[in-house]
Amino acid sequence: MTTPLMPHTLQWLPADGSAPQQLMVLLHGWGASAADMAPLAQVLRQQFPQCAVLAPEGFEPVDGTGAVQMAGRQWFSLASAQGGMITEAERPARVAAVLPRLAEWLRTAQAATGVGPQATALVGFSQGSICALELVQRHDGAAGRVLAFAGRYAALPDAAPRETTLHFFHGGADGVIPVTHAKAAIERLAALQGDATIDIAEGAGHEIPPALLRCALQRLTSHIPQRTWREALGAAPARAGQPGELDD
Repeated sequence: MTTPLMPHTLQWLPADGSAPQQLMVLLHGWGASAADMAPLAQVLRQQFPQCAVLAPEGFEPVDGTGAVQMAGRQWFSLASAQGGMITEAERPARVAAVLPRLAEWLRTAQAATGVGPQATALVGFSQGSICALELVQRHDGAAGRVLAFAGRYAALPDAAPRETTLHFFHGGADGVIPVTHAKAAIERLAALQGDATIDIAEGAGHEIPPALLRCALQRLTSHIPQRTWREALGAAPARAGQPGELDD
């Protein structure tokens, strides 16, 4: 893969030139850029040297909300049609509008790297997490895992993905997307018998602190998806993981 899969896509491939065995797609937050995900990409590459890591740019320039103007990118606008910040009622439609383009980008990335959906992980932060969660909600199995840092659902789901495992990571003192959204998501997914886990770093804000990054690496290396258990044992789906649990 010698050219970007889309303009300004950052990409890191196996250093030995071999074909990637896994694909991790990093989706940045509102007002940020692909370059902001580079430190996370380096950590993932160290842990998974045979992985391809891609960090696309948000599809739109930030349009600003009120007097706020930024030079970064966004996946969807936070400006309300009524003025000010987006409302809860407006958010689902904004996210839904970007999903077809994101789904097509993901399929292109998978074809270009030769990595299938089940070996693909979407790793999002904030607005990127929202998009990742909603993408697999609409396209179950488009990725084998979602790692949602400081994210939330645009609207809580009525059904849980069966082919995608969801991992939530949140700061207990997040003032941008309160941890209550992640807790509500895990409770809903548990009721729907979804395959999901949650880790909370008390005192952390809207960020990816080292403690949650360590949790993410452990989830990636030790959590056996419930679909794998179902296939091997014919068992019913287990309840979603409870806060702070780490899988052995």
